[in-house]
Amino acid sequence: MFGSYWIDAVAAANVSPLFAVLTLVLALAVLVSLLLLKFRQSLLVGYLLCGVLMGNFGLLWLTGTSKGSPVIANLSEIGVILLMFTLGIEFSLSELRHLWRTALVGGGLQMAITAGIGGGVAAALGFAPAESVVLGVALGMSSTAVAMKSLQDLGQQNNPGARASLGLALFQDILVIVFFLLMPVLYGQGEGSASARIGMALLKGAAFLAGAWLLGQYGITPLLHLVARTRSRELFTLTVIGLCAGVAYAGGALDLSLALGAFTAGLVVSESIYSHRILSDILPFKDLFLAIFFIAVGLSIDLSVVAGNWLWVVLGSVLILTFKAGLVFGVLKCLRLPARPALLAAGSLASMGEFSLVLLGRAGGYRAFDPLAEQMLLVCTAVTMALVPSLMRASFPVGRWLERRRIFAAHKLAAGPLKPSQAIKEICDHAIICGYGPVGRALNEALKRCGVPTLVLELNSETVRTLKKDGQLVLFADATHPEALDLAGIYRARLVAFTFPAVDATCAAVPLVRERNEGVFIFGRAKYPREVTRLRELGVRVIHDERESAVAMVRAAMTSYERFDIDPEEIVGETMEQG
Repeated sequence: MFGSYWIDAVAAANVSPLFAVLTLVLALAVLVSLLLLKFRQSLLVGYLLCGVLMGNFGLLWLTGTSKGSPVIANLSEIGVILLMFTLGIEFSLSELRHLWRTALVGGGLQMAITAGIGGGVAAALGFAPAESVVLGVALGMSSTAVAMKSLQDLGQQNNPGARASLGLALFQDILVIVFFLLMPVLYGQGEGSASARIGMALLKGAAFLAGAWLLGQYGITPLLHLVARTRSRELFTLTVIGLCAGVAYAGGALDLSLALGAFTAGLVVSESIYSHRILSDILPFKDLFLAIFFIAVGLSIDLSVVAGNWLWVVLGSVLILTFKAGLVFGVLKCLRLPARPALLAAGSLASMGEFSLVLLGRAGGYRAFDPLAEQMLLVCTAVTMALVPSLMRASFPVGRWLERRRIFAAHKLAAGPLKPSQAIKEICDHAIICGYGPVGRALNEALKRCGVPTLVLELNSETVRTLKKDGQLVLFADATHPEALDLAGIYRARLVAFTFPAVDATCAAVPLVRERNEGVFIFGRAKYPREVTRLRELGVRVIHDERESAVAMVRAAMTSYERFDIDPEEIVGETMEQG
């Protein structure tokens, strides 16, 4: 009774269902995420738990909506589109060339065996052929988001196991895109023979990718050059969102799915100098809508069904984790990866993932799954994703135990030459130089002559292109964006230098830097004494332009009169205090 009264009150107050849902989602996500972070669990699992709480404990009545509300469905679809867009940006052809053996051989074996056995078991249990294939592929997919975030949290981004995980994840990314193209054929849509429909689907997808590439080369990239010259953050972000939406819409209009269109949009800009800047701009939006996607998945979980079949949930989760971890470990050992990194990669890829959920959702649009089977898959995905961080942490003592008993030999992999994108991910103890004017250029050259690795953050696109041609590690990024600092490896840096005298920008960036790396050295420039005070209060080592100019001027003047008995530093210090 009170619930219906509340819904009527919300409607009478003209509260938008969209605003009400977002308010509840954000409030609950913060509370649950804070709790999960104490146990070092993935936030994605927290979002699923939020959805479970909202759907099973009557919290949705606060928003005046229900489980099947189109508001939630539409927001979750935006989350998938942005997820695919960022996947396309992060998909690097240069990294694929560098990891081709792991990706094609290791990833191919892992997916073929997993999908084959998983699909065979599904068929034996009475599922139709199409559903069996979907279930097999969904079982083979892993949570790249959970794996890469956990590797970062453990400080293992440079571990050979992380590289192996990336290689297998790249193959899974390729496969899921191809599978999106073939799903209509799999469910018998279209006319003609199966081979003709498959050929037509692949041809249409290839033509779309080629058209998008041409548009990127001769339309999108010049447009981004033009927008970048304006130095307007708002316009750049608007252009990026418009690019994602436009290409995704084109993919949907051609019956290739919005997800494929969004991936293609990301792929178009993945090798450009703007990829890191786009990532830093789009990640906050992606995180918000991806949270809504996982919450929407959690909303579809019925705890009463889970409670009645909890033994099957436990058994299914254990089988998935054991089988996938063992298979990944075996495949990587066949590729001669040492035991410890192979165990780390096995733990990171042992779960089902977000694309398992996307595939199941898309397949449900063609033909509904058995409700009980769908519930089991959703819960097993959530449980296995939640256990990934623990499995990865456990891989280190297990690896040492195996090596002590000489079950596997301990040895190291020889490091090969790194591509620029990989070098940025692996750089450490480096100096981040923000701005590449005369001061930044001189500092960069001095540090490089001393053997210090450097990475430049610059917003002049022409400068960035020149530096990339010269082999300098550089990002087209804004140092005041937290995502840009993360991409620059701020956690591993020793020094950050703000070489421009824009004190407001420096003051905005310093707290973000300190939050991520408390012990990093920070240098900044200031022109006026009051600006010096602002920066010093933030713990910045300040280069005072007026003071340095005054010292140089006094020294030059005294030298002209051959007076060497006066200390310019002392004179300038006294006059600055008086002024």
